[in-house]
Amino acid sequence: MGQILRRENLSDFVKTLHQSGKTVVVTNGCFDILHVGHVRYLQKTKSFADYSIILLNSDISVRSIKGPTRPINNEQDRAEVLCALTCVDYVVLFDEDSPRNLLDEIKPDVYTKGADYTMETLPEADVVNKNGTRVEFIEFVPGKSTTETINKINNKENG
Repeated sequence: MGQILRRENLSDFVKTLHQSGKTVVVTNGCFDILHVGHVRYLQKTKSFADYSIILLNSDISVRSIKGPTRPINNEQDRAEVLCALTCVDYVVLFDEDSPRNLLDEIKPDVYTKGADYTMETLPEADVVNKNGTRVEFIEFVPGKSTTETINKINNKENG
């Protein structure tokens, strides 16, 4: 079962893992309404290292990125659901729109992102390149997204 870590402790925690010879993979996201696409993405993420850390956008961050009607589930609920997955070791909440600062602080071995990005379009490319972090792009499951789930719910209510 995963654990929620405080952001202030994250850098030292990752240093300790690295000093003990362990590898760390990081990804980030809102993970608002968990679906099979999320699960497969997180399972693949975990396959790249000994420990997986999910940088979870806080409620403030999700509203900034997705608009005032999101998130559907609050940050504590989203963090707890992620921690219940065997492929998630740690979850850390962050308020910014981008995980750039956290990635620069913790310098993970691997960073995963959806395959809708490339190194040319990845906003964090300069940070991961500077720190020698390997980037792995993971394909999405077609037709599976939180937005599609919300749209299905709204269409049933209106239909």
